[in-house]
Amino acid sequence: MEAKDQKILDEILESHSYDQTAVIGIMQDIQKVYRYLPEEMLCYIAKKLHLSEAKVYGVATFYENFSLEPKGKYIIKICDGTACHVRQSTAILDEIRGFLGVTGAKPTTEDMMFTVETVSCLGACGLAPVCTVNDVVHPAMTPEKARALIQELKESPEAGEEANDEN
Repeated sequence: MEAKDQKILDEILESHSYDQTAVIGIMQDIQKVYRYLPEEMLCYIAKKLHLSEAKVYGVATFYENFSLEPKGKYIIKICDGTACHVRQSTAILDEIRGFLGVTGAKPTTEDMMFTVETVSCLGACGLAPVCTVNDVVHPAMTPEKARALIQELKESPEAGEEANDEN
């Protein structure tokens, strides 16, 4: 693990007072920074919190919001609950996947900009069909609106920030 990553982890652990009972909050903070939970970081926090790696890994795999796989900068969730499904959310999913060149088995674009997921319900049934981008709800979606949204994200100034951050 790089020194800068270790420093970030130590800051996160310190902000939680190295409290074993805060392991979920610690993982949430790590995932906010890295967009997933790298295995080496789980091992590191297990050691620092005096927990077994199995216990930490068990927490990481139990909760659906945690990911052990890298995700894109923009996480797009398409609702496939009853209200959305009846209102053609599948066509929206197909449009987004086709436009970005991703699949259910490979949900993240090569450039790490987009991850496309389906969820059982986003709790916005009255706005169906809906999708979220980084937890911002986009109501009354259509395949055309979905394509325009993705294009807008691709062209946004923030889309280029990641490349600049690494220099």
